[in-house]
Amino acid sequence: MSAHGVPEIVFRARRAVIGAEVVPATVTVSGGIILAVETGPAAPTSPTPAGTDVVDLGDDVVLLPGLVDTHVHVNEPGRTDWEGFASATRAAACGGVTTLIDMPLNSSPVTTGPAALDAKLASATGKLHVDAGFWGGAVPENLGRLRELWDRGVFGFKCFLLHSGIDEFPPLDDVQMLAAMEEIAGFGGLLIVHAEDAGTIDAQPPPSGPTYAGFLESRPVAAEVRAVAQVIDGVRRTGCRTHILHLSAADALPLIRDAKAEGLPLTVETCPHYLSLFSEEIQPGATHYKCCPPIREAGNRERLWEGLRDGTIDLVVSDHSPCVPELKRFDSGDFG
Repeated sequence: MSAHGVPEIVFRARRAVIGAEVVPATVTVSGGIILAVETGPAAPTSPTPAGTDVVDLGDDVVLLPGLVDTHVHVNEPGRTDWEGFASATRAAACGGVTTLIDMPLNSSPVTTGPAALDAKLASATGKLHVDAGFWGGAVPENLGRLRELWDRGVFGFKCFLLHSGIDEFPPLDDVQMLAAMEEIAGFGGLLIVHAEDAGTIDAQPPPSGPTYAGFLESRPVAAEVRAVAQVIDGVRRTGCRTHILHLSAADALPLIRDAKAEGLPLTVETCPHYLSLFSEEIQPGATHYKCCPPIREAGNRERLWEGLRDGTIDLVVSDHSPCVPELKRFDSGDFG
């Protein structure tokens, strides 16, 4: 059937996701390589060569392509009490994720130089249950030397425009972000941005106490909108390929839509928690819902769905980022 070899295993599914359709299908595999995909009503009953293993999926099972999650915090090396490659990639496999791209924090060291990347690669050796790739970081200290990580194989560079929550991964100010964009554009790389405006958030009362509304007010929609506008301006000035991470504020969608219509090399993601949860249902003290940027109102959620449907939002990622329970302060329920 193929130069890759003879069929070894055949998956028969009454429901398989092929392109944009859910159809009956038979998928033939050899040595981990898909040799053929046959679709149509007769596909699940088509004959197979003698000696081929057959996996016949029931009516309650949907056969999906492997998912790619480009936003995962594995935390190894250094914070393996939060998680590590063995646990994270095993969980990914159980959820149908066959490739993940690991963020440059919250590991220790953070992935901002070749030695740190070597440490991360060493820590992952022998522990991977799925394919893995790695992001580098853009911080003030490594500007001018980002090409070193790019040549070592990172997929791009993450930056923050406000405190990251990890002191060893400081943010870029306006001038530094433009410098990073110019540098990265010079070798055709990719910048990925946590887009919340530091000044806007610093001007808000800090969160305190058990109410989610107070936390939500501390990270307003305006912080995301202003940061997205700043990023778009930088893309326009430098031509740098740029990606907006974990968009939660639907008010930024018109800016993104216009930037794409202008032809700027900009993409954007959101996350399942922004598409499925909404702030009105978060109970007092439920600090496990605290994330940055925050989960917003139900109306905002519906507008994110509209942005996903019309292609303004390019992809959905997990932002999987576990930590130990005590860091969520379930004892006090204080969002501060």
